[in-house]
Amino acid sequence: MTLLDHANTALDALARVPRDASSLQEMTEAELLTFTGVASSLQRLATTLVALAAGDVARRSDPGLGHDGLAQRHGHRTPQELVRVTSGSTARDAGQAVRVGALLLTAEPWLAPVVAGVIDGGLSVAAADAITVGLGAPSPGVDAAILGSAAASLVDLPLDADRLQRRARELRDELDESGVADREAARRSQRSLRFTRLPDGMSLLVWRLDPESAAVCGEIFDRATSPRNGGPRFVDEAATRIIQDPRTTEQLASDVFLELLRQGATTDSSMLLGSGGPIVRVVVTADALARRVGHGTLEGQQDRVSIETVERLACGGATVRVTVDADGTPLDVGREQRLFTRRQREALAVRDGGCRWPECDRPPSWTEAHHIQHWQRDGGATDVGNGILLCRNHHLLLHNNHWEIERDGPRYWLVPPPGLSPSPGRRLMTGRDRADPR
Repeated sequence: MTLLDHANTALDALARVPRDASSLQEMTEAELLTFTGVASSLQRLATTLVALAAGDVARRSDPGLGHDGLAQRHGHRTPQELVRVTSGSTARDAGQAVRVGALLLTAEPWLAPVVAGVIDGGLSVAAADAITVGLGAPSPGVDAAILGSAAASLVDLPLDADRLQRRARELRDELDESGVADREAARRSQRSLRFTRLPDGMSLLVWRLDPESAAVCGEIFDRATSPRNGGPRFVDEAATRIIQDPRTTEQLASDVFLELLRQGATTDSSMLLGSGGPIVRVVVTADALARRVGHGTLEGQQDRVSIETVERLACGGATVRVTVDADGTPLDVGREQRLFTRRQREALAVRDGGCRWPECDRPPSWTEAHHIQHWQRDGGATDVGNGILLCRNHHLLLHNNHWEIERDGPRYWLVPPPGLSPSPGRRLMTGRDRADPR
């Protein structure tokens, strides 16, 4: 039997296990806890197989292969993205699977205890990742043999992945006091801020802070929220105001940090492209604005906003007019000009909301305007209807790997190149910021 045959056999067997709540309710407490342990073992084995597969996906998607790599050929920027889409997991889980998969396929000798623990099913993929990340790599102060002993001591600890990573970091510091400054610098290099627009109309700001930055932000966060969380012991006017504020603690913290950003951008714009405070572009029809009915949209956001919000935002900034033809199509300039104009780019940004390649989250500022009917090959016009926003990577991938885009009225479809196996089929390219002028 092949590995795939074994996996399908195991899947069939697992599918026959009852999954109704009544079966659990009939168990004794001891049986329930035992069942939980068995189910966890099944999960560990399954995630190990996913990690092994993810490691080989990464191997076949090596950057040296360029657009011939597995992930690129199937229309994905990275192997992590391909694993995420194929497995239906989160970006974090897919990244972890790729890291541990690479570890299982090409492990350093000192990590042999970790690899053995994962393969045997006693150590979860998350725990293996925690040990590997926490201990770091051998250095002049700590050779591979010492780290191997440390890894072996961690494998058998009855700790969850988060506590295991903290213990691994502590152990590394105990073994390598002289390297603390280097690891501090390494943590600082991992700082990042990521802004993600969510399908429900909200957005998520993920800010990874090194310890020093976290100390600064944590102090401000505590000053804004501590009266709600049991402190300070004394009560002054500011504390009383915070306690009595009708907003939730989380809403209060959000509003405080947003106001700090607004004030900071106005005070010092040296770190920003352009000057002044944050600029919010509002898309609204002249008729709706004149009659004070209907709605508008905010560039980069999916959900509509009320006409009252449009008017409030318009009070604080300038408006930009986008000229449209009789059919409502903005700024067509035909064949005379090859490159899309700035105003056309603005129209595309309003319509597409960023790169329209499926599963891509790149914003409009990271994209290029692509002619669906190619300018030279097809004689395509430089019209907004014939344009679509693609990030640099997906624009290159489309041309180099011979993907095509088909237009069907207001809808755009991504068509894979012939012979791609397995073929993902034609995929709808849904814009993230579809302004509705009606």
